[in-house]
Amino acid sequence: MRRARPPATPATPATPKPPPRTPPAARALPPAQLGAAHQHATALLRDAGVATPDADASWLLEDVTGLSPARQRLVLHTPLNLAARRRLARRLARRAAREPLQLILGETDFRGLRLRLRHGVLVPRPETEMLVELALADLPSDLDATVLDVGCGSGAVALALAAERPCARVLASDTDPRALALTRRNARALGLPVRAVRADLLDHPRLWAAARTARLLLANLPYLPEADRAALPPELAWELPEALLAGPDGLRLARRLRAQAWRALRPGAVAWWELDPRNAGAFAREARMLGWRGVRLAPDLVGRRRFVRLLR
Repeated sequence: MRRARPPATPATPATPKPPPRTPPAARALPPAQLGAAHQHATALLRDAGVATPDADASWLLEDVTGLSPARQRLVLHTPLNLAARRRLARRLARRAAREPLQLILGETDFRGLRLRLRHGVLVPRPETEMLVELALADLPSDLDATVLDVGCGSGAVALALAAERPCARVLASDTDPRALALTRRNARALGLPVRAVRADLLDHPRLWAAARTARLLLANLPYLPEADRAALPPELAWELPEALLAGPDGLRLARRLRAQAWRALRPGAVAWWELDPRNAGAFAREARMLGWRGVRLAPDLVGRRRFVRLLR
């Protein structure tokens, strides 16, 4: 299954900078043989500053030819017709302009689920798979429980939970109608019964009622400080600024949801947040002072304390 990974830094400027111009070399037609086309693509992307030029070239060639990266290495002399070379040239021009690979492909993989993507909706990050992994430990596989995913984006978290805990009733929310439409589209394509509601955090009668009986709440909200806007990879100019920035310390939305969750969740319910490793500790300390129980910080795959567990 295709597994195209996003940039490692989950961030975006508050006011997106214009994406880089397409380098003139990117407009050249690739060679007519697969191996040579791969070399051409890798060199072009490397010159454009792409972090993983060889891997990205392979994914783009797979999109054009249907050949997996592993298969490509075995058939280097396969000819490419003119239509395939033109399609590859268009994709290379977009990637050389630092458009995210996942948006060019129109999809990504998240915990084994293939999700459609679209411009204007945040590309799921690899570290968010750990948020699902941590939450699953608080949700027995045979439990008939309500789960809330606040700020669903493409639906990645909600759909992964629904796939891995089929007994659960998963309700997703977002403020953006484009994100909700994409979540619903992905749910239909995967055959997963996730409901999606337009709401500002929990500020919706249906969500508030569901929170009263929910076993689990998850939130991967915007969490970066505004000061981060100036030093971010060009790929992130393609993301909407409101998808990741949240006030001076990145906790504006997380604090709002925490206050709502305190009022809405029943005792014994668990809430998991994904946050910036720089502000997760402060968020956890505040929660302890506010009366939350079972406060725990969990690391991401490289050891940074990114996830916060709160027990109501």
